[in-house]
Parts: sequence; structure tokens; C-alpha cells
Amino acid sequence: MASKLIRIASYQAENQQELSLRQAFDLLESKLRPPFPLIIPSPQEYTQLNQAILYGVLVEPHFAKIHIKHLHAIVVDGYKLFLNLLDGLVNELYGKFVDSVKDQLIWVTREMIDVSAVGIDGLLVSLLRQIVGGDFSGGNLWLCFELVGVFLSKWDCLLEEEPLVLTSALYTFLRLLSDHCRLLRNPELGVLRQLEIEFCVKMLREQFHLCLKIGRDLVRLLQDLVHVPEFRTIWKDLVLNPSEFRTAGFSDISELYCTRTSGRYFLLRITPEMETHLRFLLTHVMLGSQKRYQTWFAKKFLLGPERESLVVDIVRFICCAHHPSNEIIQSNIIPRWAVIGWLLKCCRKNYIEANGKLALFYDWLFFNEKVDNIMNIEPAMLLMVCSLPNYIDFTHSLLEFLLLLVDNYDLDHKDILIRGVSSAFHTVVQKGVVHSLDVLTRCDALSPSIRQRLQKLLLQ
Repeated sequence: MASKLIRIASYQAENQQELSLRQAFDLLESKLRPPFPLIIPSPQEYTQLNQAILYGVLVEPHFAKIHIKHLHAIVVDGYKLFLNLLDGLVNELYGKFVDSVKDQLIWVTREMIDVSAVGIDGLLVSLLRQIVGGDFSGGNLWLCFELVGVFLSKWDCLLEEEPLVLTSALYTFLRLLSDHCRLLRNPELGVLRQLEIEFCVKMLREQFHLCLKIGRDLVRLLQDLVHVPEFRTIWKDLVLNPSEFRTAGFSDISELYCTRTSGRYFLLRITPEMETHLRFLLTHVMLGSQKRYQTWFAKKFLLGPERESLVVDIVRFICCAHHPSNEIIQSNIIPRWAVIGWLLKCCRKNYIEANGKLALFYDWLFFNEKVDNIMNIEPAMLLMVCSLPNYIDFTHSLLEFLLLLVDNYDLDHKDILIRGVSSAFHTVVQKGVVHSLDVLTRCDALSPSIRQRLQKLLLQ
């Protein structure tokens, strides 16, 4: 029997999640029409009812309002079980959903926001993660459009009940705008782009105290949008007139620099499927055997004219959200630095490569041992060192890029950058990531000017 929930080929096995929901629906279908029985269900019956109602909401749009009323009548846990079931479906099966189910998914999400369901923040984050960066297909743009519409239309409710999820939406849409604002000739993007800008500007102007929770990567994202008039104005205020944000305790952009961005934000731009494959690569694949896995990954996730921009998000994810255990670090599993090196070499566009290097070194610029995690800076150091001597040009380009960042990233706060990068270099030695910085400062293969600039930096 063809599935009403997901697209599945005849030769594929049934999905267990879908099967359990459908079986619950088939078992209880006669009880899902009014009048509903006025009895208190047992825990097992309650679970089955939630499964059946969820299935009904998704595959029976014409009865969806009845199913939701039924759910309201029986709920005893703040909708926690219902949301857990829905969240699990989104994470595992969203890409296989038939179009009508996706429509219902957005509808029921709005309904759950209205009742402040327990776990609605998790569901919204899961939906945001299904938006694929660099993907301009109709289905992906539809999801962008629907979700930004949800966040705008449910603004007051979310601000009161789940304000932090608004920061997740801000991070997501700022990052997406970086892609969407580059294709100005695409007529389908016009309305979507304006909605995304409207939401982001609303957040930055009205709820800047929440935006600060993102930390330093908020600056990185905004810098990528300074060519957009609405964000150019915000950037000028951020740099020159921070009082315009009317946020107590915020008086200078350097305060953002000093706040490390939580790893949960980097997960937002990595789909669950992509995360699964990346973590497999970084925890199970031996160094020397990775080529076929990397080739498969590139074909699956990076193939396409605009998909290359995902490299930036993946580099940031690997540095800040995937920290291997000591057991893996000491094994022959492919190290993070090697995967990042491969990703950077995949870049065909100069600005993507530059943004990828910035993602790699970003925490170096503001590194503070008391606040930052050495695992965030370890990949860059090992990539520079382990590329010697066979890939000296690569080490040279990375080191030169880092030194250029120190000199040019923020002239008004150059002292912070010097202190951060110098601290990062000294910390990787103190923590045993490398035995000595001589491997760079005394490397004859590196140009004398690079070595001199590095030595000068380390003495400051």
C-alpha cells in the first residue's frame, strides 16, 4: 500500500516511524471522529492516541481541525508527547514527506505555537535545520518562505514564551540572506528576501539584547551583508553608534567579540542528514581511506553552483560543534584538520574560500583561554603544521590569511586581535597540540616576511 505520509519506492522497506503512526491510526480510526469518548486513557492508550492524531493531522487535511480539537481534549502533558513524535518525524523523514504533509506540518506548527506546547522551540529548530544552504530549489525556498512567515506572524507569542528560538531564526536567516542576496536577478527570491530582511531587522532593532546571545558570530554574519542597505545602516550603528540599540550593558562591538558563540547555532546550518554523515566520517573512517567517503559526501551535499557556500558552515561546525574524544584523537581516524583542508581545497570561488578560512580562524581573533575552548582553534593549528612540508603553499596561504586578519579585520580593535591570536598560538603549545612554534617560525620553506611577521606578533 502506498504511503500517504512519505515518498517511498516499492523496493524499499517500510519506515518504522511511519508504520507505528499508521498502525495506531488504523487501530483507533473509529474513535477519531466525534463524539469522542469521555474516558481517561491509560498511558499506553494516550501514546497511541497521540500517534493516531498526529498521523491524522498530517494525512487528512480535511479533518485536521477535528483532530486538533480531539488532541486539545485529551492532552495531559502540555503536548510534550505530541511534539516529541512530530519532532522525530521532521528530523528523520522531512525530506521524504509528500507535499501535502509538508503543508500540514506548517499548519500544525502554528497551532502548537498558539497553545505554547512544551517543546515547540525544539520543533522550530528542527524545521530551521531542514533549510539547505545554497539550495534554490522550489521546495527549499518554500520552506524558507513558510518559516519566516511563521516567525513574523507568531512574533508576540514566541517573544513571550520562547524568546531564545528567535535568536536561532535570526542566525539562520542572516546566513541564508548571504546566499539569497547574491542572486538578485532571481524573481522568485524577491518577496522571500524582503521577508527575511524584515524579520532580521526587526530582531536587531527591537530585541538586540536577545541578539547578543548569539555572540561573536553575529558580527561575522552581519559583515557578509553590509552590501545590503538595511544591514549597512545596522552595521554603521554597531560600529559607530552602539547606543542606537538601546541595550543596557552594550557599548561597543568588542563586547560581542568576547562572547563565544554556542555550538547549537552552528548546528542550525547543518541538516540532520549532513550531520550524521559528517560525524560518521570523523569518528569511523580511517585516515587514508577517506577519499571515497569525501567524494560521496561532495556529490550528495556540495554538488551545485551555489552549494559551495555550505563549506563555510561545515568548517564552523567541525571546529566548534564536533569535538572528538581523546580516544579518537589518538587513533588513526581521519582528524578534523584533514577534513577541513579537503573542504577548503574544494572551493572554486575565491570569496567562498576566504569565508571558509575566516570560519576556521574566527575564534583565534578573540581567543581567551578563560572563555574559549582550545578544541575550536586546534584544527587550524594542526592544518598549518601538518601541511608541512608537502603542502607548503597551503600553510603559507593560511598563515598569511591569519596575519592579514590581524592587521585588517578591525583597525579600531587591533589590540584585541593581536592579543587573541597571540594567546591562541601560546595556548596550543601549553596544551600540547604542538610541541613548539618553531615548526612555523623556523621553517625555511616559509617566506622570510611571513616568519618575521609571525615572530613579531608572538612577541607582542
